[in-house]
Amino acid sequence: MLSPINVSMESLNLMTLAPMLIPVVGALLILVIDVVKGGLHKSLYVVLSLLFLAMDFVAIVDSSGVFMSNGTMLGVFDVMLIDGLAILAQFIIVGASMLFIPLAMTHKRFHEFSYPEFFALFLFMIAGFQFMVATDNLILIFVGLETSSLALYTLIAMHNREKSFEAAVKYFTMGALAAGFFSFGAMIFYALTGSVEINKIALVLAANGYADMGFVLVGVAFFLAALGFKLSLIPFHTWAPDIYEGSSAAMAGYMSIVPKIAGFVVAMRLFEFLVHSHIVWLEIVLYIFVVVTMTASNMWALVQTDVKRMLAYSSISHAGFVMSAILIGTTQANSALFLYWILFSFTNLGSFSMLWMSRQKHLPDNQSSDHSYDKFAGMIKTAPVAALIMGLFMLSLAGVPPFALFWGKLYLISSAVTSGYTVLALIMALNSAIAGYYYLKLIVYMFMKEPIIADGGHVYVSNATLALKTIIGIAAIGTIFAFLAINPLLEFITAFVYNSGY
Repeated sequence: MLSPINVSMESLNLMTLAPMLIPVVGALLILVIDVVKGGLHKSLYVVLSLLFLAMDFVAIVDSSGVFMSNGTMLGVFDVMLIDGLAILAQFIIVGASMLFIPLAMTHKRFHEFSYPEFFALFLFMIAGFQFMVATDNLILIFVGLETSSLALYTLIAMHNREKSFEAAVKYFTMGALAAGFFSFGAMIFYALTGSVEINKIALVLAANGYADMGFVLVGVAFFLAALGFKLSLIPFHTWAPDIYEGSSAAMAGYMSIVPKIAGFVVAMRLFEFLVHSHIVWLEIVLYIFVVVTMTASNMWALVQTDVKRMLAYSSISHAGFVMSAILIGTTQANSALFLYWILFSFTNLGSFSMLWMSRQKHLPDNQSSDHSYDKFAGMIKTAPVAALIMGLFMLSLAGVPPFALFWGKLYLISSAVTSGYTVLALIMALNSAIAGYYYLKLIVYMFMKEPIIADGGHVYVSNATLALKTIIGIAAIGTIFAFLAINPLLEFITAFVYNSGY
């Protein structure tokens, strides 16, 4: 007779699950409220979502204190892994989500925000991202990836425009392909090592002296393809501009930030132990990915006639830029990655929110798209404050000092130089200079061209509400005054990254 297995609650360490369970409980509560009493105003769901996100943020702060005192925490049969990378990524995920949710209050006609299902799916998506970053178990990473992706497909489709359905179907198709690649990669590494935990996989491969190098490279290729889709690295980027165009501007801004930080953390856990094992093939392939993604997306951004598509290609370029940190693989580079993405979150969400503010339901005859450059012509005369704020975000994205993203670029390039990647650092600097052209192009339109008149009025229209103005104001303040917080923020990030062994 088999003896029963006794599992103590202390050994499970269920507190490691708390940050993920909070948004799940919030999502279920919203669905229950809708079943019991339907037709309630969306402001209730906005407040509930913000409340649970705030509770989630507090739980992450509590986890960070425990981590700094006791080191890396394992829980739930060692499936959950709470280390510095998980905590920093969750800060960005939940923080950016708290900035996004109030945009639901911007205007009545953006109907997707009137559905309680929108907020429930949004919270489920956040929980999925948190599971992705707070584990080194390939199965749980896959579960988190699919939970977040399935919710995100639906959120895009809920925008309910023709391009939104097309975007959701494209994203679903590409996401399904990426999920298949990830599954095959996990299967190969499990067959080689008998484990699905990244740390144990690294130990077994090192102990065997990477004897089965051919199979390792095949598994890595599958993982590169899967994460290449998630991070929109070239040549797996083809979905991104169309999905950004088909989504609402606010959702496009959110997609450019939160799913990618989750992907970066998974890539860091998967690839850095292989890079440190001096697998030259992987280093060369990552180098090519980084350089081609940065450069080609910049070239495409140069020729765009729509500001939203330009920002989509710009986001791809930034992803390639940040991927260089995983190639370099030092504590300085990994710290620079998180610093860059925090600063990028303020600037890019602010930029897309400005597009959200100027969205039009019916396009004038002279406009081919909702966010053409012509729409912003002479904006300094028609909406001077909006022009100044949009100009600020463009200068920050271009890396002009002293605005936020300049410091991210500076620290990332300096980490490349310090690690001996001088040529890569020069390519990164050159790409920053190229990107400056298409950001300045929008500034030229706003400040140096005459407004275009159509249908008896200016093309530029503003849907600014108090909620939208508040979010844009927070983004602008973060962009302007980031330099005051760079040193303490970098020290904070470095402490978490270093104590995690990265």
